[in-house]
Amino acid sequence: MTRKARDDAIIRDILVRVGESEHVNQRTLAKELGIALGMTNSYVKRCVRKGLIKISEIPPNRYAYYLTPQGFTEKTRLTAEFLSDSLTFFRRSRVQYTSIYEQCSAAGWRHLALAGAGELAEIAILSAREHDVVLLGVIDGGRHGETLLGLPVVASIGALDRPDAVILTALDAPQAVYDDLIRSLPPARVLTPHLLHVERSPESGQ
Repeated sequence: MTRKARDDAIIRDILVRVGESEHVNQRTLAKELGIALGMTNSYVKRCVRKGLIKISEIPPNRYAYYLTPQGFTEKTRLTAEFLSDSLTFFRRSRVQYTSIYEQCSAAGWRHLALAGAGELAEIAILSAREHDVVLLGVIDGGRHGETLLGLPVVASIGALDRPDAVILTALDAPQAVYDDLIRSLPPARVLTPHLLHVERSPESGQ
């Protein structure tokens, strides 16, 4: 995600939350956005400078946040942009994972695993249902013991029953996940969609 996209996402989330309740505070915003309180304060000040949010002091020493008409318009614009980008991302992902599954079928690799739990893994799981492949599970040490759309999430590839290939679905540090996988698997059997921009090993043959 680019810096601008990240900034837009945080501002959109702030505007949405303020639009839902004027009694929201910065500590609550920081927790819900998953960012530091100081950073939240910085973004709120930016919204105020841009005329998107108005702050009123209410006793005792409390503040109420309101969306201005300009803030409401900007919230609507950023939300529409987010939905459009999300749909584009979904379609692009589906196409690339379809291509990977077709590659696996051509190679005779039917039993597969995913590496990285999250939104991209969910798209890959849905795409797999249209192909003659079996997903054994999802490798993600941070979510070990969970399930994702019915698939077990495991800490390492050793917990699965010898998949023919592993498909990368990690949005967080995909290069590091790939580099770790090729330490225990032939690079040709670790497949990556182009959208993750992973630098593949020369031994992969791709």
